[in-house]
Amino acid sequence: MPTRTARTAWTGGLQDGSGQVELTSSGVGKYDVSFPKRTAESADGTTSPEELIAAAHSSCYAMALSAQIGNAGGTPESLDVTADVTLAPDPAGGFRINAIKLTVRGRVSGLDADGFQAAAEAAKAGCPVSKALAGVDTISLDAALA
Repeated sequence: MPTRTARTAWTGGLQDGSGQVELTSSGVGKYDVSFPKRTAESADGTTSPEELIAAAHSSCYAMALSAQIGNAGGTPESLDVTADVTLAPDPAGGFRINAIKLTVRGRVSGLDADGFQAAAEAAKAGCPVSKALAGVDTISLDAALA
């Protein structure tokens, strides 16, 4: 299986520094990062590790759910997946990701609401990114047919 790579170039200290993360495997772009904007309510045109994790989780989950729906005999017509990743103070010091909320709305043929919910839960358990994030306190799921 392939290895994917991203690279970050950083200058300065935590509070006054900034960087740029490059998605080197795909070459699709470079994105600005900064700690003050990472912890602010408004991202102001920068990304953050949490947003990148949200992108990874939502896309991985969509793929896993598509597979689970097919395994259950259904056909996914469309899946709209959002991942909300929350950065919070860590009681041990510093910060940590303490919660992720996955929200999915799907248009699916061949499965009823219960079948879709079962596929959604199986996808959450089987998604490689969900597994990688197992140390997060809470990964919740809100799944429903559209």
